[in-house]
Amino acid sequence: MKVIISHDIDHITAFEHMHDLILPKFFMRSSLETLLGTISWNEYNHRFQIFLKNKWHNLEELMAFDKTHSIPSTFFVGVAHGRGLRYSLQDAAFWIDRILREGFEAGVHGIVDDNYELLADEHKRFKDITGLAQFGIRMHYLKTCHETMGFLDKAGYMFDTSLFTFSAPFKAGNLWEFPLHIMDGYIMCNKRRWQNQTLCQAKDNTKIILDGLNKIKLKYITILFHDCYFSDSFSTWKEWYVWVVDYLKINKVVFISYADAVRELNSNDE
Repeated sequence: MKVIISHDIDHITAFEHMHDLILPKFFMRSSLETLLGTISWNEYNHRFQIFLKNKWHNLEELMAFDKTHSIPSTFFVGVAHGRGLRYSLQDAAFWIDRILREGFEAGVHGIVDDNYELLADEHKRFKDITGLAQFGIRMHYLKTCHETMGFLDKAGYMFDTSLFTFSAPFKAGNLWEFPLHIMDGYIMCNKRRWQNQTLCQAKDNTKIILDGLNKIKLKYITILFHDCYFSDSFSTWKEWYVWVVDYLKINKVVFISYADAVRELNSNDE
């Protein structure tokens, strides 16, 4: 079993959302979670503090953690605006550069799934920023349509990882599709829009999924953790991610990047 870990960057600052509904929804969700007892007053207060500091990312902290644990993670960064994703292209370029200089891989957090011209424009924008010839994509909110894979292949993407299904990687033209298997939000919120799981429940559910994936003998398992949750404002989420990494290391899995997995798969095809 080889595990691919990735991170989606949905927010960089709080104030970038001054003209949408993200902030009211965030504080309503936080209040509900506090009343339900799924987060502590400490976490609730910390969320207000980070809002006032205008910092809604934890990229330095997450990169430091992943580097310490030798995890070759991939960070997906948006280069267009979409639902709940509003940071500037300048901020995106700054963090893409930081991610690459830290030795990690970066890809596109795609916005458009059903219009080839706009989809290809995101690819070109990311390529112009990075100078990279090959890179992958994950669609924001995992949004796809029946034409998306063909469009991504035509645009020149190396891989996609937007389909949430318990299956092995497969090829669509020259594009490798890596299904997503475990995502933080699905674990912590369990069919709701707010956290309703304790750390123990999250661990148990994750073990069940990993055991199931192991039983069907998947060679590559994919895990998504959003950087915004690597914070004391979301202590259960952060503790869950730290536990996942430790649990996988104890079970002696191999961590691999999407790009290296593509190279392995292409080598096996030859």
